[in-house]
Amino acid sequence: MNDTPFVPSFDDDSASTGRKLAIICSKGNLDMAYPGLILANAALGEGIETHLFFTFWGFDMINKKTMEHLKFSYLGNTAMHPPGAFGVSMPQGMAGLPGVTALTTAMMKKQIADLDVPEVPEFLELIHGSGGHLWACRMSADMMKLHEEDLYEGVEGIISATDFIELTDGAQLLFI
Repeated sequence: MNDTPFVPSFDDDSASTGRKLAIICSKGNLDMAYPGLILANAALGEGIETHLFFTFWGFDMINKKTMEHLKFSYLGNTAMHPPGAFGVSMPQGMAGLPGVTALTTAMMKKQIADLDVPEVPEFLELIHGSGGHLWACRMSADMMKLHEEDLYEGVEGIISATDFIELTDGAQLLFI
């Protein structure tokens, strides 16, 4: 065992660790957008080559028309509780009532803003500016009749699943 303590190198040459992370973003709900973005940002901060692949409803995160309007609903989320009220669950019957999605979305956006976490478009800009790679799924784009001009400018291309697998060979893979 090596007894030498780990000392990070801050040389420009050490930006890459040789590690690679691939995150598949398949959901467009507000609460499902942030895990991938936060993990990508953390990986980039550690010098890890990072690729995000947006597929199915994850396209809402990179679609110019929807990316600023992601919503949160606790319908089907039995773990939902008011902020700070652990053990007190929200009645599922209320989740489908008119206005509840808007209310829970506003509540979640406020909690995120209070933590000084950027909104989805700004987060994508941060990730792209930090060297993260953003890819759109070809099949999902075709299904939704979307083209590159419909997507956030930082998306490098619309590629097939096979292309993504090739690009991320050897990567740690997360499916969200």
